[in-house]
Amino acid sequence: MLSELLKISPKLNWLDSDTVRPYVYVRPENKIENPGQRFPLDWFSGPVIYKNPLEMKEVDFADQILRLEGACFSTSGMQMPRWVFYDCAIIPGFVAGFALRRSKASQEILDILQPGPDAEWLPISLFITIPTMAQKEWVAHNLCSINSLVSEASKLYGVGFLTKAFALWYANIEICCGVTQWNSPAVKLHTHYGDFEVLTAYTPIHSYARTLTYRLTVDPAEWQRFFSSQPSPDFSRRYEPAGFEVDPSADESLKKFQRELESPTANYFLDSNQIRKQALNTPLKVYKRRERN
Repeated sequence: MLSELLKISPKLNWLDSDTVRPYVYVRPENKIENPGQRFPLDWFSGPVIYKNPLEMKEVDFADQILRLEGACFSTSGMQMPRWVFYDCAIIPGFVAGFALRRSKASQEILDILQPGPDAEWLPISLFITIPTMAQKEWVAHNLCSINSLVSEASKLYGVGFLTKAFALWYANIEICCGVTQWNSPAVKLHTHYGDFEVLTAYTPIHSYARTLTYRLTVDPAEWQRFFSSQPSPDFSRRYEPAGFEVDPSADESLKKFQRELESPTANYFLDSNQIRKQALNTPLKVYKRRERN
């Protein structure tokens, strides 16, 4: 029973049904030995669907994942090429998400995913995460869900947020890096997984220079605030203003912040509470760790 999560919102009861299950699309060598050991949560205590991407019979599941991802990122022009999915996601990392029983899928979901005739479970969300050479650090490569493509009747409350939470929990991930764009609504979502450290503010090596690279130490205490909308209470105790702001809509501001970040001793953070409350193009106050007396 998902007691902790259902206390937060009864709208999450879909997690406690046999209609939806978490899945892990992973080659056997990449399976996590002791999944879910780092974070003592009962959120994902049910059965997990495992699928091996190296088997031809599971290609249809991959096709559905790619159709979902392609539809979600078509407007930004950042759809993932098939070879990138295999070379950069399947071989070094894994894909996780939630799958819906085909018999419970609406016609609009079926039209998007186009499952083969033998498909029993349909991937309705995905999160790709890849281990890095840095100790205990993983990179969040991609996150999306069916919710951005369908009507209210076909949506599952919080499925996108919980998809990333499930993968972090499953793989016992301690440190997670990610890449997103300053004007993307995903920025608000990513702040709920831990304190938000900025690694790059202006990233011309990326296809989109106004790209933000972040790092966070995974903190499940922050996860509940996605559903409760409560502010993080300890930020001001741990961090203090660095004395300047960054304007996500102005290249010169981003470049100035980037030059600050390139200092060998720079560790700068953004206040998750501020990011969640205000418009994406509004200046943000930059913070640094408080010095302990």
